[in-house]
Amino acid sequence: MTTTSERVSEPLMRQAAKRVSQSVFDGSRLRVVLLVDVYDGAQQQFLEAYEQLCNQVASVPGHVSDQLCQSIENPSQWLITSEWESAPPFLAWVNSEEHVRMVEPMHSCIRDTRSLRFHIVRETEAAGGAAERRLQTSPRIGDGVIRHALTFTVKPGSERKVAEILAGYASPEPRVDDTTRLCRTSLFMHGNRVVRAIEVRGDLLAALRHVARQPEVRAVEEAINPYLEQHRDLNDQESARVFFTRAALPAVHHVTVGEESAEAERHALYYPARPGLGMRLAELLAQQDERAADDPRSPVLRSTVFERDDVVVRLIDVRGGLDSDVALTLGLTDRAQVAELTTLPAGDLAGAVRHARMDLITDRRSAPEA
Repeated sequence: MTTTSERVSEPLMRQAAKRVSQSVFDGSRLRVVLLVDVYDGAQQQFLEAYEQLCNQVASVPGHVSDQLCQSIENPSQWLITSEWESAPPFLAWVNSEEHVRMVEPMHSCIRDTRSLRFHIVRETEAAGGAAERRLQTSPRIGDGVIRHALTFTVKPGSERKVAEILAGYASPEPRVDDTTRLCRTSLFMHGNRVVRAIEVRGDLLAALRHVARQPEVRAVEEAINPYLEQHRDLNDQESARVFFTRAALPAVHHVTVGEESAEAERHALYYPARPGLGMRLAELLAQQDERAADDPRSPVLRSTVFERDDVVVRLIDVRGGLDSDVALTLGLTDRAQVAELTTLPAGDLAGAVRHARMDLITDRRSAPEA
């Protein structure tokens, strides 16, 4: 028997599912949780490295506080929590070369880490009241998919060979475990820059580790090693870790409108931001995509904005091709925005789209589970 509440909630759930929006730009405070597994006997070394790092992080803009905890059951397990004024200053720091240098002393004593980031939605006030703090006003509706990307550059002149190698790999097994599955991998190039975007249901870290272990993927990674501008040795844990840390291109905004359409084409646009303006550009693109999602005439059905430093990439699913509405396709509504925030040609929006468009190397979806 169906209750009244069930009859009401089902259409509401269907309506909510049509609009998916995930973003770091809502202005609310951020809680970062880092789970750390320390080598046995290295606890004091880890504590000293943390105290050095803590003093440095205290001066980072946007940082509010942090706390270090040690498990009462397993002394090798530690928990670091930190609070930030909002997500953008944290992302600007954690994706910087400064952060890479700061955390280096910790690596020799850490077996494994796991980072989780949360917007603060609600909190209990202390007795006597608390100062006004920015909280997320309402929960966002997701679709259960985590989006992430990697980007790196190859030596000029090697682009065609690298594209051939990347296009020819065999897709890895999509099933990671009972709760995690690879959904889609889209790979693009723009000049000598490579961008690989993945969509995962479940645990992103488990999926990335699963992919890295697959022999067909390992063979491709080894084959492109000689062409990389940044050297890496996949047999050296530290070399591989530093490479993939620098290659990480986090998703900072995603919006989906309606159901997936077979008519939609997947494209990627590369926006070389002017120095220091990458996050500002990503936020403007996110704002434009949110507004476009409210326009039923918009050709953009899905948009994901990835940002790291001055590298901004926007992955879009569009109907009618890139020329159907160049302003909505580009995500920038006038030439002044293009000129102010990017090094794209600002003569006309259609020209900016042509220069920003990335070449599709491969786009593979996993077959749905039976």
